[in-house]
Order: sequence, then C-alpha cells, then structure tokens
Amino acid sequence: MRQFKTEKRLNKITKTLVERQHSLAVIIENVHDPHNVSAIFRSCDAVGVPNVSLLYTNEDFPKINRITSASSQKWVTKDTYSSVKECFDDYHTNGFKIYASLLSEDAVDLYDIDFTEKVAVVLGNEHRGISDEVKELADAVFYIPMHGMIQSLNVSVAAAVTLYEAQRQRREKGLYEKSELPKEEFEKLVDEWCKK
Repeated sequence: MRQFKTEKRLNKITKTLVERQHSLAVIIENVHDPHNVSAIFRSCDAVGVPNVSLLYTNEDFPKINRITSASSQKWVTKDTYSSVKECFDDYHTNGFKIYASLLSEDAVDLYDIDFTEKVAVVLGNEHRGISDEVKELADAVFYIPMHGMIQSLNVSVAAAVTLYEAQRQRREKGLYEKSELPKEEFEKLVDEWCKK
C-alpha cells in the first residue's frame, strides 16, 4: 500500500508513528458522556498516546463520536475492561505506574509526577469520579492545581491538561525523537496505517 501514498502522506504517517508514546496510556473509567470520551481520544492522538483502555464496570461502553473525536479513533486503538483488577494487573505486568485523578488530601500534585516513566493515567466518571477500587489499586492519586472558586475541570479538559504536561516532560527528554518500537513492529504499523 505504501506505493499508493504520496511522499507527503507517507512522511506524515512515519513521523506520527515515530512520535507515538507507547509508554504513556490513558484509562477511562465509567465516563458517561460519549462526547467527553471522544474529546479524550482526540487529545490522546494529539499528544501521541497510541491506546486508550475503556474500563466500564457500571456504565455502558460509549460510542465514540466521529465529529467530536475528529476521527482520532481511527489512529488511537482501544481495548475494553469490565474489571479494575484485570485492567490494572495488565498494566502493572507491563511495567506501568498507574496514577488516578482524584481531589483528595493524599493526592499528589500533577506537576510532581514523572511522566517520562511508563505511566497510565486514569480519569473517572463526570459525577462520581474514580471508583474506590481504582483509588485502592492505583500507585497514586493526583490532582490538578486550581486557583478559582470551582474545584474541578470537565473530564476531557482534565485529560488534556494532564496529557500536555506529560508531553512537555517527554519533549524535554527527547522521547518524541525516536520510536519506542522495535524496527520490525514499527514497519508493520506503517504498513497498517497506509491501509487506513
């Protein structure tokens, strides 16, 4: 399929795949509004997060809105979980630290997290936040500092703020300059993206 792509398009695909951050992930727990989920996918694509885990234990799995997501679901893969333990076990087995967004006394400041490690960020339901099980099993909970009267952001905005801090740290360390994937796996992905 590569031969059917223009040089400009092939360069865009290759550059985007080089910059994909396979050591950075997002877990969405029971976020109800599909527009919020779609907006999170869009931010993930923009920052280079290649995969989103949908962790839904008491909400229906959301339908990704093509317009809100700007078709980012085409470029960001997803997997689904209906068990917090199973999801977190998978991430921990693969060497990820899991940080969940929560406004609480024991939460760490977003800007004190080292996002250059293997990190998965959990964002919870718009009204309930993260579940007690997520809080218990996460490596830490974090908050986004705020200086106004309102104490929380829309979940999709919180995702964007968090991911752009991760991007800032990773850019400073040069993590966007070289693919994290082995050459063979990288070339296979280029071929797959050329078919999209």
